[in-house]
Amino acid sequence: QLQLVESGGGLVQPGGSLRLSCAASGFPVDYYAIGWFRQAPGKQRELVAVITSGGNTNYADSVKGRFTISRDNAKNTVYLQMNSLKPEDTAVYVCNAEVINFRRTKLVYWGQGTQVTVSS
Repeated sequence: QLQLVESGGGLVQPGGSLRLSCAASGFPVDYYAIGWFRQAPGKQRELVAVITSGGNTNYADSVKGRFTISRDNAKNTVYLQMNSLKPEDTAVYVCNAEVINFRRTKLVYWGQGTQVTVSS
């Protein structure tokens, strides 16, 4: 039952906020690097934010100061808090988890995505 399920997307006006959730099952999120990607029509998939197993975070320049990635280990969930949203943030947001297992094989898991639309 290795699975990632996103939620929290929706329609919001420019300047508004949303919090996306990525609930994991079958594996502990603190053992993986968890990333949020987004893909808009006509554009390639973009890495927005990542949190490592050690708790370090990194962000794309386009979202620095506006987005925050965090995790709740007890709930086995990773969040993406999005503030000061802009129309160019409109995209399908997808979370993923990556880890190198005991056989030195890279394992990657993807959620199905949640739509975020920023429009007036």
